[in-house]
Amino acid sequence: MGQAAVVIPEKIYFKIGEVCDLVGVQAHVLRYWETEFPMLSPQKNRSGQRSYRRRDVEIALRIKQLLYDEMFTIAGAKKKLHTELRETTKLKIVHPEPKVTESTIPTDSPGLFDEELELETIESDFKSISDGTERWTPERREALKSLAAQLLELREMLKTDQTHEAARHLQKY
Repeated sequence: MGQAAVVIPEKIYFKIGEVCDLVGVQAHVLRYWETEFPMLSPQKNRSGQRSYRRRDVEIALRIKQLLYDEMFTIAGAKKKLHTELRETTKLKIVHPEPKVTESTIPTDSPGLFDEELELETIESDFKSISDGTERWTPERREALKSLAAQLLELREMLKTDQTHEAARHLQKY
């Protein structure tokens, strides 16, 4: 009863319905797993909706594998998952990245909430920073472009949240 590899989209947050589709279980099952597995703990926004991170999706997929494929009990799966997570969170040796000097960062780049900040602007700024050394491999460029897209998505979420907060504030008066 092996399961096919699941491709998790490059997003920062997932709604419960998206996680249900990725994991292949219903929402009540995910909510139950949250009560049984403390390591599965999605954040909740102000309205109480769950926001799952990529790590939460990975944990939910592993829980499903342990319970459905490997036939662990809840207690056994909890213990196994706890052990696995403890082993993967041990300190790892991190090699420092080459430093980017101030002179390589454009000073006229727009700020996070500037309206003209778009992905194309970030890409053109990135090209102007690139100095042709090996640290700017195509994989790193793609990773940075993905990160920039996620940051823009977060900016939009923050803007929307600020707009809702301002509207709620105005409704008081």
